[in-house]
Amino acid sequence: MNKVIGHLRTINRHKMKVTQLCFRCHLYKQGILHDLSKYSYIELKTGFHYYQGFRSPIDAEKEEKGYSLGWLHHKGRNKHHWEYWIDVGKDGLYACKMPENYVVEMFCDRVAASMIYQGDAYTDHSALDYYNQGRSRILIHEETDRLILHLLQYLADNGLDATIAYIVAHKKSGFKFDI
Repeated sequence: MNKVIGHLRTINRHKMKVTQLCFRCHLYKQGILHDLSKYSYIELKTGFHYYQGFRSPIDAEKEEKGYSLGWLHHKGRNKHHWEYWIDVGKDGLYACKMPENYVVEMFCDRVAASMIYQGDAYTDHSALDYYNQGRSRILIHEETDRLILHLLQYLADNGLDATIAYIVAHKKSGFKFDI
């Protein structure tokens, strides 16, 4: 029962933090809809079984099985994950460019996850550090990668309030960032 309560508490805190950040970035619909699939049976089952409290249950399931059904379900329904934007063509897999509003939601998601999992150890550099740790192993569109790196670096250099102000200032242009 502790795993169930712990997992629900973690995903609820994460969902609320991402919603708050999305609202601050004027992404109201995305904030409301963010990660609703986490409440589906397949994702809850994974979360309850593999909950540890300090990292995603998906990572634990992948270590045990080599894959995660919860993750496969999640990434296929949530456009703020770069994995959603992988397609296959005549030359194999390729990364599609993410629309900027989903990159901003990805930014909010990464910041919130860092805050929730790191707690008091969180700094404005945390999300950038985490992204860079896995960056060499991902298939992400070059422009999407450049934008998320830009936003995470801006956060590390200027803090959360300044980064959100920067994002909101660019919303009027459809999140067209000159990077």
